[in-house]
Amino acid sequence: MAASPNRLVLPLVAFLFGVIGLGLAVWWTLAPGPQRAGGGVGGAFALVDQNGQPTTEAALRGGPSLIFFGFTHCPDVCPTALMEITQLYDALGPRADRLKSFFVSVDPERDTPELLKTYLGSFDARIRGLTGSPEAVQTIMKAYRVYARRVPLDSGGYTMDHTALVYLMDRSGAFVGAFNLKRPVAEQVKELDRQL
Repeated sequence: MAASPNRLVLPLVAFLFGVIGLGLAVWWTLAPGPQRAGGGVGGAFALVDQNGQPTTEAALRGGPSLIFFGFTHCPDVCPTALMEITQLYDALGPRADRLKSFFVSVDPERDTPELLKTYLGSFDARIRGLTGSPEAVQTIMKAYRVYARRVPLDSGGYTMDHTALVYLMDRSGAFVGAFNLKRPVAEQVKELDRQL
């Protein structure tokens, strides 16, 4: 027995409303505009640097910034990224002072300002370490969409699994995009020249 035309109309109308609703949701998510500036990456934070100085998102203004999230007990990824940033500073020459760099701890329970200061002593002095209370660190991690998770070690203690992205922010503190430190340093300098 064939379905009557009236019985087909209701599912068709529901389907069309679903498609329209999905389209509106996609448009709202991807639409440019002030509410979506920087793709929603970045925002307010209140931390302290390795010298115990309060630091907020205002520190990002006035020049481009690189932001990297990590921790001082990291065995390889973090020191490698910090060494690559140090090499980038060397390659920038006299323009290097216009670049700001921040190493934000995802392990605030261990990474005190004093420990950050000792750790960062092996890298360029212009790299600022940031830490704070667990709540303050969660706030900046959420603003930058950073993933971090404590991973227990067989020997006791723990390590941190975390996002290893380097964020490039413009001179107003807005997110530009991911910055690739694995390219030849000349390519990195060329990209930063557009922000300096």
